[in-house]
Amino acid sequence: MALAGALAPGRRAGRGLTTSDFEVVRDPLWDNIRLDQAALAVLDTAPVQRLRYVRQLGHAFLVYPGATHTRFEHALGAYHLTRLALASLEERGELAEVSERDRTALRLAALLHDIGHYPFSHTLEEAGFPSHEQLGVMRLVEGELGEHLERIGGPGFARDIGALIVGGSTSPVVGLISGSLDLDKIDYLSRDAHMCGVPYGTVDVDRLLASLTLVRTPANRLEVGVLEKGVSALESLLFAKYQMYRNVYWHHAVRSATCMFKRAVRQAVAAGTLRPEEVSDATDEGVMEQLTRNGSELARAVRGRRLFKRAMELPASDVPAGAREWVSDEPAVLERVEDAVAREVGLAPGELLIDYPSRETMLSVDLPLRMRDGRIERLTDQGRAGQLGLPAIAGQLYRSARRFRVFVARPITADLRGLLDVITRPAVDIKKALAAGERMLQAVARMS
Repeated sequence: MALAGALAPGRRAGRGLTTSDFEVVRDPLWDNIRLDQAALAVLDTAPVQRLRYVRQLGHAFLVYPGATHTRFEHALGAYHLTRLALASLEERGELAEVSERDRTALRLAALLHDIGHYPFSHTLEEAGFPSHEQLGVMRLVEGELGEHLERIGGPGFARDIGALIVGGSTSPVVGLISGSLDLDKIDYLSRDAHMCGVPYGTVDVDRLLASLTLVRTPANRLEVGVLEKGVSALESLLFAKYQMYRNVYWHHAVRSATCMFKRAVRQAVAAGTLRPEEVSDATDEGVMEQLTRNGSELARAVRGRRLFKRAMELPASDVPAGAREWVSDEPAVLERVEDAVAREVGLAPGELLIDYPSRETMLSVDLPLRMRDGRIERLTDQGRAGQLGLPAIAGQLYRSARRFRVFVARPITADLRGLLDVITRPAVDIKKALAAGERMLQAVARMS
């Protein structure tokens, strides 16, 4: 097996597995992770093994040298936490309406939820590539993996797993995979903090798992919720997420490398030296090797950690409230603005990059709360008096974590404050202005 050397035997896996067969893998975060026979059946397929070569945190290793852990490790961790959560719910007798097939689907959804991930984390989704969930659902039904899943759960099993991953399942336990309290978050926050060597991602994992419950909503539907005693642990999860975005995920050097890599890939695709389908199947090193081999100076600069420097940085609170979505969501428009501004300040196209990352649902919460007296209430972004205070300040925390930055390849002296006016203009107006040759920086226009 590909895990040879990392696994200690329970009962040996192989042909003729029985329900008691399992293997154990040692993990630096959770210690021993038990893998049941369904997990073992899919673990050595190509889509899962590829995750060994896709870093969990993209370019964060350029700032935090320990951040070289992979999507494979994270997948094992999410699977492990899902097993623990199901065991906790089973002990309280809450899984009577969840079939064994659905429980197996849930565990495999946790293990397989990232098989569609691109190289370097979420970077290429920011660059305009389709979502990794969409790619992952497609891979579930293909090749050896699809065959294994059909043998495990029968026809339609892969589609059921895909529905869990994208949050479209009617299963009562879908919230453990896609929702405010999904186990993916618990693993990646804990794992990322541990591997980066920072104290920001501390989550009260044991308390959270012990507080999970299935709640029957007013619509007579079972849904994953939390017991009242777990509210403080839920707050620890949300605050850890804020801290990790502010200090790790959106660190200025990480974002500089991310922006450079996005532009390098977009340039290569536009030039025809890199096909989008090649990117979706590539590993981190595979795509970097192809970019550098084809002469990408941006890729070479990232590999040599010659990162663009900040020419401008503002907290989101200082950015006009009318900033348009195209700055974060329309890379083609943003790229044209970047190159127009670069020419105005004496730089070449591709030597000035604008970054304003968006994650509006960073601290969102929407799940039922079972009170000690048995009443059911709902925790939402408006919070609940005396129970969850974090949502009341979620907007402020999000703005505190978010930064508007301009990165440049070489020092400039131009005043870039005119960009704040540019980013409030609709995309259609920006396109018209660019077509008419309008200058993007009025301050630069006046200086010249």
